[in-house]
Amino acid sequence: MFKGNKIVVVMPAYNAEKTLRKTHSEVLNEEIVDLVLVVDDKSTDRTVEIAKSLPKTKVHCHPLNKGYGYNQKNCYKLALGDKADIIIMVHPDYQYTPKLIPAMVALISSGLYNCVIGSRILGGYALQGNMPKWKYIGNRFLTLLENLITGAKLSEYHSGYRAYSSSLLKRIPFEQNSDDFIFDNQIIMQIVYLGERIAEITCPANYSSESSSIGLTRSVKYGIGCLSTAIKYKLHKLGLIQSRLFRLGDASIRERDW
Repeated sequence: MFKGNKIVVVMPAYNAEKTLRKTHSEVLNEEIVDLVLVVDDKSTDRTVEIAKSLPKTKVHCHPLNKGYGYNQKNCYKLALGDKADIIIMVHPDYQYTPKLIPAMVALISSGLYNCVIGSRILGGYALQGNMPKWKYIGNRFLTLLENLITGAKLSEYHSGYRAYSSSLLKRIPFEQNSDDFIFDNQIIMQIVYLGERIAEITCPANYSSESSSIGLTRSVKYGIGCLSTAIKYKLHKLGLIQSRLFRLGDASIRERDW
């Protein structure tokens, strides 16, 4: 607990046997964490076996591989079902350090922010952490375009290290988002659409052989998806189209029973 808030860490897992135990250990080193939820997307290695042996952990397994976005949807629904107040997504591949959890939780518990992103760009940590140069350039280009379209001033939209208040997640129709990697971008766009302030903190990146990453083809698909989401955001904002991603004021969405 932290200032009366229940802190839940969610880990969307897929073939993370080599790094799961180390990541989990560092998560629990931050003594404010009450529960870890590991949601496994039909791994073919020992991820589930290892996860079930870890303390303060609940494990949920998908019968089929459903995708990164689908995994996150279950992560957040399960965390909300466990009455979490603050939810932090930590990738079990150790690409992002769990040591920033207290800082992220503190920013949300202060009441100033409902979302915190661990940014690899602030402080110049992306390239220092061995992010491939082509990914860095793509990240910067997409972020520039997205900021121009939305009017936001984020350093990046593409970090997988996030913390949310439960009150914010309950206002977002994240079930409408993609089951693929574009989910990450869509939920940030939805938060920007709500007018919520987003805090960013510098985050060291760790690109190693164990870190999960998508290749060039899927990265191009992801980039196109990001631009498509940004255009839908703008057109919806102008009232020219109605996108289900940004129907954030519907009573049916706000009043879900968690």
